[in-house]
Amino acid sequence: MFDTIIYGFTLAGTWQNLGFAFVGCLLGTLIGVLPGVGPLATVSMLLSMTIYLDPLSSLVMLAGIFYGAQYGGSTTAILCNLPGEASAVVTVLDGHQMARKGRAGAALAVAALGSLFAGICATLVIALFAPILSNFALRFNAPEYFALMLLGLMAAVVFSGAGLVKALAMAALGILLGTVGTDVETGAARFTFGMPELSEGIGIVALSMGLFGLSEIIMNVSNAESREVMNANLGKLWPSREEARRAAPAAARGTVVGSLLGVLPGGGVVLSTFVAYMLEQKISRRPQEFGKGAVEGLAAPEAANNAAAQTSFIPLLTLGIPTTPTLALMLGAMIMQGIQPGPEVMATRPDLFWGLIASMLIGNVMLVIINLPLIGLWVQLLRVPYRILFPVILTICCIGAYSLEFSMVDLLALSAFAGGGVLLVAFGFPPVPLLLGFILGPLAEENLRRAMAISGGDASVFFTRPISATIVLMIVALVLVVVMPTFKRNRAVFEEQ
Repeated sequence: MFDTIIYGFTLAGTWQNLGFAFVGCLLGTLIGVLPGVGPLATVSMLLSMTIYLDPLSSLVMLAGIFYGAQYGGSTTAILCNLPGEASAVVTVLDGHQMARKGRAGAALAVAALGSLFAGICATLVIALFAPILSNFALRFNAPEYFALMLLGLMAAVVFSGAGLVKALAMAALGILLGTVGTDVETGAARFTFGMPELSEGIGIVALSMGLFGLSEIIMNVSNAESREVMNANLGKLWPSREEARRAAPAAARGTVVGSLLGVLPGGGVVLSTFVAYMLEQKISRRPQEFGKGAVEGLAAPEAANNAAAQTSFIPLLTLGIPTTPTLALMLGAMIMQGIQPGPEVMATRPDLFWGLIASMLIGNVMLVIINLPLIGLWVQLLRVPYRILFPVILTICCIGAYSLEFSMVDLLALSAFAGGGVLLVAFGFPPVPLLLGFILGPLAEENLRRAMAISGGDASVFFTRPISATIVLMIVALVLVVVMPTFKRNRAVFEEQ
């Protein structure tokens, strides 16, 4: 393992990849600090740039944005009582209370150092277990891959946070949008409506930028701003000896929780922060201090969210299954580069796998350097109003969409998806299942066709092969988890009537 990590460092340590890692970490911190922007919108805006970059460089930058946002989100949570990221919601509880007591500097240091420790440990977990899972996944054939894609889609539906019907509708719409274009096997045009511009399908850049970039910014601008940055002195930047003594074991436990839950599809990163916080509160000798500035209540969830952000790459790199919407866009970036995600990546492109792993170790160190010494800059940035940021982001989106094909059709698609994204959010429809359906749908269709060809059209192939049958049972269990409580509630209402 150490030989391969050293090999990864020789790739990630080039000036080019170090530069892209720094840019990714800097952008990740920036959008983590600014509440309402988020890594999903940022990655969608930069997706068009990745086609011009080396595959490793593009993934290094996008990964830096993803886990860098976990660092940046804590800054806003601690100083503004406003989580910059969904995973920083728990950080608000004790981090802001520490800041109100004049310990803002110590709170920021605990969050950064806890995240550094968790990030390094979780990256080593990836290096240790990803090859094992990848070797196991080499046993997969078309039936197993189709079942996996279906599992990923169902997980996105179940953990979307919206109603089951709405989430299913969005996933189905995403699958339909993914079928637009020329059928690769028959050459027939599907849903192109006679428009030659749609013969190659709908671009993921226009869809993701519109749904998650522009629509997110439009929603933020339409809402009144309520950011109040603490003007008090940050105090000493380093925690006291007592705070460090209490924070260290909490960060270690949070790292374990995050590393385990990060591989779960759906909301593993966010879930890990709540589990880590509740665990600390349960085992603490001072449970009454939680919510009032307990350093354990800050260290554990911060370590958990960063560890989970790192280990969420394991299913993506070994199985080709994204566990978060941002990783779904990274999957799209790999496909745009001509790389087929899955267990073969480690065998056919070891430079990509180990270079990305090594860049995560480097990036976590960079993030501490970016976050702590430059904290004054981030505080000033928090005071920038959205009405100034909005035109800049709008310009970046339009240039990115147009620069791919130099076609006005892409700009029209961008505008259409931006308007559609605003309407979806306004009516309570989750856009994330749509994105995953759009990306995973064509892959699922391809593997379904291959599976039917292998079995001679016999659908029982999905139930007679042990691995695919196990995955199908997991899908059924996911559906039952959602359906059974609803059934019980409806039955109780019927019996009362």
